[in-house]
Amino acid sequence: MSEDRTRGGDRPGDPPPGAVTAELPVYAERVLDMADLIPPGRVMTYGDVAEWLGDGGPRQVGRVMALYGSAAPWWRVVRADGVLLPGHELRALGHYREEGTPLREAARDADGHVPRLDMRRARWDGVTGGPGDEAHT
Repeated sequence: MSEDRTRGGDRPGDPPPGAVTAELPVYAERVLDMADLIPPGRVMTYGDVAEWLGDGGPRQVGRVMALYGSAAPWWRVVRADGVLLPGHELRALGHYREEGTPLREAARDADGHVPRLDMRRARWDGVTGGPGDEAHT
């Protein structure tokens, strides 16, 4: 692990920035390491991460991301339906636009008109489509 994951962040439940927390559980380290591998502009679902690790499930991955994910690219681990993380839509949207992550425009009747992820094009399989591969655009 190259980053210090013991510092707080700005997601709900995160300790204040600069706070030192207890050492991460092994499963949390594995989830966060997988999140770090997801290339910019690509995403994996909570279930994808659990399947890739061969351990846990979507809820366990989601819990890890909620508790410890502020030091990882949390916006790259998403819901399977492509809906942006509630309460963090605008921050996530900024990351997606900066990275060129494929989005689907929101329907006019959608609450807040916030786009969704284009899961067919943005989803990463953990192998192909890494840095330098433009096949997802």
